[in-house]
Amino acid sequence: MISRRDFLQVSMAASAMLGASGFGNWARLAAQQKLTQDQLLQFDTFGNVSLIHVTDIHAQLMPIYFREPSVNIGVGGNKGAVPHVTGADFRKLYGIEDGSPSHYALSSGDFSALAQGYGRVGGMDRVATVVNSIRADRPDALLLDGGDTWHGSYTCYHTEGQDMVNVMNGLKPDAMTFHWEFTLGSERVQELVENLPFAALGQNIFDAEWDEPLPDLFPPYKFFERGGVKIAVIGQAFPYMPIANPRWMFPEFSFGIRDENMQAMVDEVRAQGAELVVCLSHNGFDVDKKMASKVTGIDVILTGHTHDALPEPVLVGDTILIASGSNGKFVSRVDLDVQNGRMMGFRHKLIPIFSDVIAPDPTMTSLIQEQRAPYKADLEEVIGQTDSLLYRRGNFNGTWDDLICDALLSEREADIAMSPGVRWGPSLIPGDDITREDIWNVTSMTYGEAYRSEMTGEFIKVILEDVGDNIFNPDPYYQQGGDMVRIGGMGYRCDVTKPQGERISNMTLLSTGEAIDPAKTYVVAGWASVNEGTEGPQIWDVVESHIRKQGTVSIAPRDNVEVVGI
Repeated sequence: MISRRDFLQVSMAASAMLGASGFGNWARLAAQQKLTQDQLLQFDTFGNVSLIHVTDIHAQLMPIYFREPSVNIGVGGNKGAVPHVTGADFRKLYGIEDGSPSHYALSSGDFSALAQGYGRVGGMDRVATVVNSIRADRPDALLLDGGDTWHGSYTCYHTEGQDMVNVMNGLKPDAMTFHWEFTLGSERVQELVENLPFAALGQNIFDAEWDEPLPDLFPPYKFFERGGVKIAVIGQAFPYMPIANPRWMFPEFSFGIRDENMQAMVDEVRAQGAELVVCLSHNGFDVDKKMASKVTGIDVILTGHTHDALPEPVLVGDTILIASGSNGKFVSRVDLDVQNGRMMGFRHKLIPIFSDVIAPDPTMTSLIQEQRAPYKADLEEVIGQTDSLLYRRGNFNGTWDDLICDALLSEREADIAMSPGVRWGPSLIPGDDITREDIWNVTSMTYGEAYRSEMTGEFIKVILEDVGDNIFNPDPYYQQGGDMVRIGGMGYRCDVTKPQGERISNMTLLSTGEAIDPAKTYVVAGWASVNEGTEGPQIWDVVESHIRKQGTVSIAPRDNVEVVGI
């Protein structure tokens, strides 16, 4: 008798052979670079249940450019495993032809040139078209939003998330979970959640004072009946909120991974007759892999937070992990065959939202225009131009953050600049105008003050070591950060194989070439401090002032960080 795991492995193999991830068709179309909406949406309907997954939209309503990372370092047991494979190695792993649409969508190489040919990606009116198409084929498909939705743009900031709530309500999801949403402040989050027409899930969102769940505001799970199957969707919010973001903005809530409670919730829904258990997660991919190995009974984890876009699911035990990218660039469709209370097979497709190929849904276009109309002139004002590809991703560097660091050094008259290693933020290609909207797309947050302070060399090293351990601790449960803090005005060496306290060395002040003195004090400018009461101008104003003075921005490749151990 074939085991369930064997069934799933056969399903994964069949999915690849059938081109369920779409790569076969994309590669054949590479020569003429002509895609059609029908080709992008083609799917051989399978089984009796369909899931639609979007995550990490970061308030991007409009089509954008978005470059995937060229560096994504895995450590410990995840070294060399997806999603820690990039560039040519990634394309080889998945059989992606150079220059093909899938190369452009999923890889960083030759990005500027390919962007000229394939155009922008995303746009929530295009996402609506894809969702509506799937629903036309499978009317009872579940649409699940992995969070980081109400954050990351000019209009989201100025409406306190209302623009995204309105647009997502138009998309009609069935459930969501959370991360950056909480940086709107606990009162605003509660106000929005109480009025949502769909489920706000978080089995790991607890009352901070009593360490008890909050089922009335954030129920741990919700049941759905779809395709004759009883489905339980369990929410998993970002577990490290008070570490990665300002605790003082949401003091009433506590988080954590809460494996034991997750297992209890899985057991509880199974006892209530759940035939399919789906975890809607914002843990991050490596954390979800570990959770899947510890918690039994989860069939599907729809993973988010780390912005990974993988064309095929990853199997951990009997659990499949689905990674659907970010910034509205992809929609995942997963069809499942559920028989007698067991998931027996699946078919999956990561659908790229090529904005020039997929027709916008007119109702959603009108809704988006309505949100943007009061701010249109401010959004579209041109501040400067770029001669360089501006992107944000990579464990150590990104040209957007190089530009932000340059602005901090210049405008705040600092020796050293620090920019947080956040993953969100669209790209611009050489020759693009830089609008105010573009600046806000990489700086918008509710604690964007640009501080200027004095720090000793010793304290700067402590900061770098602490952030480094959040990324490169070999245990995924201790990886509590984003990417490495970006540094301007200083160079250093990082050995990712070393333990905390020993990763950072060779710290050098670039303006003089001198070694950073642990006892000496340096002027440091940065932004996004988690400390309450931080003072300074808003980072978007600092960057705008710098770009206006530059006129045209050119960011040369930088080698101020030496990375070893990879």
